[in-house]
Amino acid sequence: MNTPMRRAVAAVTAAFAVAALAGCASSGSSSSATSPSASTATDSAAAPPTASTAADFPVTLDTAGGKVTIAAKPARIVSLDPTSTEDLYAVGAGSQVVAVDQDSDYPAGVPVTSLSGLSPNIEAIAKYNPALVVASQNSGGLVSAMAKLGVPVLLEPAAATLDGAYAQIGQIGQATGHAAAGAAVVASMKQQIAATVAKAGSSHRGDTYFWELSANPYYSATSATFIGQIVGLFGLKNVADAADKPADGGYPELTEEYIVTAKPQIIFLADNQAADGGQSPAIVEKRPGWSGVPAIKDGEVIPLNDDIASRWGPRLPELVAEIAAAVERAPQS
Repeated sequence: MNTPMRRAVAAVTAAFAVAALAGCASSGSSSSATSPSASTATDSAAAPPTASTAADFPVTLDTAGGKVTIAAKPARIVSLDPTSTEDLYAVGAGSQVVAVDQDSDYPAGVPVTSLSGLSPNIEAIAKYNPALVVASQNSGGLVSAMAKLGVPVLLEPAAATLDGAYAQIGQIGQATGHAAAGAAVVASMKQQIAATVAKAGSSHRGDTYFWELSANPYYSATSATFIGQIVGLFGLKNVADAADKPADGGYPELTEEYIVTAKPQIIFLADNQAADGGQSPAIVEKRPGWSGVPAIKDGEVIPLNDDIASRWGPRLPELVAEIAAAVERAPQS
């Protein structure tokens, strides 16, 4: 589960990802392409395993950290990022995962350790004798340090777009010997998200929303961020956009007066779990001066699953469904 501090770090990472959009969008390509196939598997802990042969390796992948060659199907994988952990299990590589970082909490039963992706301890990682390390950032010289030990590192940074998130899942499938399952997971995600957006319809396009990352101070995410693009699928208007400055990287701090004056019709709370601020619809409704906000008057203050809302992995269809439900309930403008 993300603490406010880790969420802030993730926000900065995402901001850099937006600035390097072209690089992130291509990070999932490799020397061999895999065609997507249909799948009904939607649970990230229950993706169908796929057979792999020695002929599938070596595989060379173009990643955020440069080209990475994986000589053989990795039997021992260490994940240093919660989203990567979810991706690994989604593509059927869970049995290969021997250790995950302290923030990886899904799916249930993952081998959680005290390892950190923010401050990696190379010696501690090496004790798990990994054949592959997956991380979201090259903190503390992780890539070069593991290279000295002969261990490849697959860097999968915060996605800037849905296509970037899909590419990462496909790449993790290729890197672990589960390319077909990775493509199937992506195909299923695309189908679910498209169906959800279509069902919500277009009658609420132009409705305004406020995405709350934290309260006191109030931080939000603009349309330029990954999450802003997800909400943008429904045609909603982000009240934070007008307050964004280049230095904010898409995550401006807003005053209460600004939010109240903007009169958002929907408020999404990505800070409702205890570790993230413990905000709730009841608390928001009692904020001084907020009673006239349309979202409060119409009961459109939506608590989200903070972990899903701050990750870019296979549970994205669940987040899209939560957003869709709020959109469908909103009164007609």
